[in-house]
Amino acid sequence: MSCNIVILAAGVGSRLGRPHPKPLTPLAGGESILARALRMLTARFSRHSIHLVVGFKKEMIMEAMPDVGFIYNQHYGDTNTSKSLLKALTILGPGGVLWLNGDVVFDERVLDDLLPHIAMDRSFVCVNTASVGEEEVKYTLDEQGYIRQLSKTVTEGARGEAVGINYVSADDRPVLTKRLQECDDGDYFERGLELAIEKDGLRIEALDTSHRPVIEIDFTEDLARANETF
Repeated sequence: MSCNIVILAAGVGSRLGRPHPKPLTPLAGGESILARALRMLTARFSRHSIHLVVGFKKEMIMEAMPDVGFIYNQHYGDTNTSKSLLKALTILGPGGVLWLNGDVVFDERVLDDLLPHIAMDRSFVCVNTASVGEEEVKYTLDEQGYIRQLSKTVTEGARGEAVGINYVSADDRPVLTKRLQECDDGDYFERGLELAIEKDGLRIEALDTSHRPVIEIDFTEDLARANETF
C-alpha cells in the first residue's frame, strides 16, 4: 500500500534512563523496539516510504537501520514531537502520512486494522478505550463522534487514551502542517491536531484498537509489561 510512514525517534528518552536512543531499547525477544516496528511495517508497506525523524545520538539509529530514510531534527534538545512531525510533513512527498512514536510496541495485527482506513484516506488517531492513565494523552469526542480534545490535560469526559499511532489524509495534511507551525517548541504533536480541530474543523476519527495491545515505553515498568505481553 502506498503512503508515507514516519517514526518519531528524535527524543532523548530520559525517563527510561538508557545510554542509547529509546527506540533502540532491546526487547526480550532480541529485537529492539524500532527493529520490531520496522519488520512489521515493511511487511505491509514499501521500505522506501518509511522515514525516521532522528536527533539524539542519531548516528546510532542510522547505523542500526541503514535501509530507510532519515529526517534530522537538529533542534531535538529544545523541541518536542510537534516540531519533529512538522519537519517530516514539510519534507515528504505528496499523500497521506501514517506516523507513530518511536517508543511504541504494538500487536502486529493493529497495522492490518489500519489498512482499510488508510486506503480510504481518512484521518484517524488510534485509541484505547479501556484505559485512561493520568500521564497519557486522553481524548474527548464531539456530537458526531469525531475527536474534540486531545491532550494529557483532558480531565472531564475522557473516553480513553491515544496510543501513539496516527494518520493524516492527503487533504488534511496542509491544515495540520499549518497548525504545527503555530505550536510552541515544547508541544506534543497532539496540540497541532487540537488546533486544526478547533480552528479549521478538522475531522479526525478515534480508531478503537483496544482489542490489540499497544504499549508506549516511558518507564522501566512499561518495558517489563511489553516483554510480558509480546
